[in-house]
Amino acid sequence: MMTKSLISIALLCLGTHSSAIAANATDSDTKNTILVAEQLYPNTLPKEALPELAQTGLYQVGVKTVNLIHKNQFNPKTQIAEDRKLNIEVWYPSNKTAATKQNQPAVLNAVYNDETRLGLPFSLQGNATRDAEVAALTDQPFPLIVLSHGYTGYRTIMFYLAEHLASHGYIVAALDHTDSTNADVDMVNAPVSGFFSTLLNRSRDQQFALDYFTGSDNFVSRIIDTKRSGLIGYSMGGYGAVNTVGGCYQFNPQTAATFTGSKDQNIINGAITLLNTCAGGQTAPVTVDPKWKAMIAMAPWGGNHQLFDPVALAKITVPTLYVAGDLDDISGYKGIQSLYQQTGGEHTYMLTYHNARHNIAPHPAPKVAYQNEIDLGHYFEPAWNTTQLNTINKHFALAMMDCHVKNQQDKCSYLQLSAQSNEQDQQGNPTTAWKGFAHSYATGMSWDMKSAPQ
Repeated sequence: MMTKSLISIALLCLGTHSSAIAANATDSDTKNTILVAEQLYPNTLPKEALPELAQTGLYQVGVKTVNLIHKNQFNPKTQIAEDRKLNIEVWYPSNKTAATKQNQPAVLNAVYNDETRLGLPFSLQGNATRDAEVAALTDQPFPLIVLSHGYTGYRTIMFYLAEHLASHGYIVAALDHTDSTNADVDMVNAPVSGFFSTLLNRSRDQQFALDYFTGSDNFVSRIIDTKRSGLIGYSMGGYGAVNTVGGCYQFNPQTAATFTGSKDQNIINGAITLLNTCAGGQTAPVTVDPKWKAMIAMAPWGGNHQLFDPVALAKITVPTLYVAGDLDDISGYKGIQSLYQQTGGEHTYMLTYHNARHNIAPHPAPKVAYQNEIDLGHYFEPAWNTTQLNTINKHFALAMMDCHVKNQQDKCSYLQLSAQSNEQDQQGNPTTAWKGFAHSYATGMSWDMKSAPQ
């Protein structure tokens, strides 16, 4: 049985309270509603208002759903090894024509169907073409970016970022982390049911996605770069991403007891053995996959509970960007700062959104989420416009990946920034804006870095 301490901590990770969840329970009949896809980005900002690298790339974008099985994975619910099912959404540079309708006009843009934490279904209009033909191979293959959601979430929660990166010549694979999606977790009756699985499997899932797409025969095999990849994780996805690039976990008896809800020392010791792994489930000696060339951890969880080994963090060499709100009440801003400060490597950065909380990565809330606070609280930022956050995320994600994954040296200058986005001289006049930003739109952010000039 889950202890009250485990429930309270897991609910903190969700950003909800048990009383509010019960009060906002929804009727299952809502899942039978006929859905109309809604457009979350109805207005196009003028070019001058966009960060430079937030502009759409030259490639048309296709999207396909892939259903995979990770064989013989330990299931903490059944306590045995089982096949782990993983649904993955893949965005890729494409020819506009849909592969299934080659003699007809291109199909309408892709639609992404999912449900809120309380089970309310919704449908979102995307800017990719479902099952479009894969683009012809150019001079350079396209690197893979693995995209990893939080607890709870779903694979398209950052679809705006996936479509953007694919338009600039990346293949983006976003996972539905089994046991950790909105559809998997009953927020009314069992809100923490998937949390231990989340702790155990995040990094393993991320590494599995990399291994599959770069090491097997699949629909993007002929165009994918098998040597260079990037990783982006949000919240619990960030918790996994830090581990995947070498930030080994260090659960102790106290934290293991907290997150198992057990007082049985045998169970606690078993949890420590299971959880204290690194880089996709490895134990010492650990070898980080050399294909990982860059990692972005957005509002990563775990630093606030000291779950990472400081010695391992100091040995991370994969270029890393942390992104956080300085009022994050889920992962804790000080916890994210501590991860940044302890992470080694000469290319370590941190972007801070001032007056932002935890929801700095998801797409804007669908209309149905406005029916209750539990669902709205999965998306809403009180002081920031979510579309603007998404736009800035696109800019920095592309800068990070182009610089460190594609090794485009001209893009590295977008990461060499002053401490404040809206610095002023003694007379109150704005000084040089961050590269890629107009003065009027470079506000409310700060930047830290350990990188040497390019």
